[in-house]
Amino acid sequence: MNRLWLRLSLAFTAVVLIAIFGISSAIRLNNAALTDPNNPPPPEVVEYFEQFRRNRLLPDLTSTVIIIGAVAIGAGVWMSRSLTAPLSELEEAAQAIAHNDLSHRVRVHGSQEMIAVGTAFNEMAAQLEQEETLRQNLLSDVAHELRHPLHILQGNLQAILDDVYPLNKEEIARLYDQTHHLSVLVEDLRLLAQAEARQLILHKQMTDIATLVKETVISFQPMAADKNITLKTELLGTMPEWPVDRVRFRQALYNLLDNALYHTPESGMVTVQVEQMPDSLQVRVSDTGEGLPPEQLPHVFDRFYRTDAARSREKGSAGLGLAIVKAIVEAHGGMVTAVSPGQDQGSTFTISFPVLD
Repeated sequence: MNRLWLRLSLAFTAVVLIAIFGISSAIRLNNAALTDPNNPPPPEVVEYFEQFRRNRLLPDLTSTVIIIGAVAIGAGVWMSRSLTAPLSELEEAAQAIAHNDLSHRVRVHGSQEMIAVGTAFNEMAAQLEQEETLRQNLLSDVAHELRHPLHILQGNLQAILDDVYPLNKEEIARLYDQTHHLSVLVEDLRLLAQAEARQLILHKQMTDIATLVKETVISFQPMAADKNITLKTELLGTMPEWPVDRVRFRQALYNLLDNALYHTPESGMVTVQVEQMPDSLQVRVSDTGEGLPPEQLPHVFDRFYRTDAARSREKGSAGLGLAIVKAIVEAHGGMVTAVSPGQDQGSTFTISFPVLD
């Protein structure tokens, strides 16, 4: 920044020197005209101009040049500093962020261009700070989720070594369940990471959505029967084929059904509707379960979010199911939403795919 300030000051000084040189050249040309031997002016004219030059022109010109030079140099210094001051702050802020001080901000001042640059820089820094907070929270959540099954594994293995638990198939099955839980958790995290990096590979093919939905719902009938829950499918209108990854779409629908059945009490109802709208294809999963208070709705698709942490942990849920639904649907170019009238009034999750071109 010091070099830029010096260059700007030198540039203004050069402009002043050029102006002085131009004026001096004009005076020399005038003198050359008065002393031209081929066309000499009358003596009285030469004497008049000589006196005028000595008594008036040179003193006034000298004063004017000095004043203009001083003002120009001062303006150059002021303008260069006013330009480089915001740039110096930006440089300092960039170095602070490079050293992981993501809370650093710059003062927004100066010209309109510098105000725009400063505002954009602060927005970038705020976004980086938010992303870093999310990253740290994710690492903390992942460590917490991995720690729970690992502690169980270590405790059970230590108990077997100490002959507290017998080494039999039942105990081995319990240990296997924990390793399976870890495997599912790692795979879910991998899927989310791929989706966020826009690297989730989809094998799309024209699919009869109605048939795929009915097949998935049928696989949940035994679970619904165990809780005396009515599980039904409603196909509204003509169902076209749609380009989806069958495996991923089934996974998203599976997570929505699993979530609906889990939060619906005995003798409740879960309804899956498929409807061709004018501008989209919608798959809705509605339940008569616990519902969601308004403050929880914006977070239901967040990773590791549980509306009831204690019950979810008993179930073995890591709180990734709905986040995976969102990732899969958005990878297909669609969107998923959740609405609920309130606590104990059920909820509806809707997958929407835009109409085909």
